[in-house]
Amino acid sequence: MAKQGQAEALWYAAPGQAEWRSESLPSLNAAHMRVRGLFSALSRGTESLVFHGKVPASEHQRMRAPMQIGDFPFPVKYGYAAVGRVEDGPANVIGQTVFALHPHQNLYDLPLDGGAVLPEGLPPMRALLAANMETALNTLWDSGATAAQRINVIGGGVVGLLVGYLAGRLPGAEVTLIDVQPARAKQAAALGLQFALPSAAPGDCDVVFHASGVGSGLATAIDCAGDEATVIEMSWYGAGQIPVALGGAFHSRRLRLIASQVGKVAPNQRARWSYRRRLEAALNLLRDDRLDILLESPIAAADLPAKLPEILKPGGGVLCQPIAYPIS
Repeated sequence: MAKQGQAEALWYAAPGQAEWRSESLPSLNAAHMRVRGLFSALSRGTESLVFHGKVPASEHQRMRAPMQIGDFPFPVKYGYAAVGRVEDGPANVIGQTVFALHPHQNLYDLPLDGGAVLPEGLPPMRALLAANMETALNTLWDSGATAAQRINVIGGGVVGLLVGYLAGRLPGAEVTLIDVQPARAKQAAALGLQFALPSAAPGDCDVVFHASGVGSGLATAIDCAGDEATVIEMSWYGAGQIPVALGGAFHSRRLRLIASQVGKVAPNQRARWSYRRRLEAALNLLRDDRLDILLESPIAAADLPAKLPEILKPGGGVLCQPIAYPIS
């Protein structure tokens, strides 16, 4: 039987405040494996809401991460992008590198089916994008986007860029990333996408994805959709409310506005796809070196609490922020 372990985990303790807390892991039981953290990553949009205490009471249960400890608003141990190496458990899993939907922690136990083994050739740090890629894949399914369509993606965060990346692989598709930050043109070009500021967004689109998280972005998405086109709303606004531009030509163009969320497999795939199959597909889709442009330089875990306000501030330029372990 494995010995007890000592772990350090990040807790969101109060609005704008996070801290590392020590915890003792119990002796490992036969149905689990013990994982030594290599990296974890912040989900900028969701964890900004958690960090600032803006998860609405109505969503406290639906917003729970798979291995969350504590309850919203505070204190809560939250996060869902972690990569580590199995150091204890059954002999056939020791040494495997796995992705898990686990909070930020340097040592943790997982059920034997709770970690997805990284496919050959996928670097551990890039695997941090798995949850975002899973969201992007699910969103593409929700949209019904197909070959040769004109497609806009509004909002060049990680998920928006990954949606653009997937859509850009559709044969003959014309995909444009729209963002208020001209610097996002660099990431767009690296992933084979066109780029435009909102004022120059191409119109008459077949499908428009909205991932900016602000009302003006949704208005842009509606404006550039063509007749009977589909607008996919990917943003989640927490406790906030935004105006929706349903006046103008919204009705005359017979637009469809559809919410997409990763918590359920897209209806058109649900009969055949499990959560596990979808996650494994997302990991395989990450085997492209171009996607490293979405990763910031890793920061030491010990520095994370002090750097969180800058990383999570509104309008910040950070994409995926890796956190490197161990904690010192």
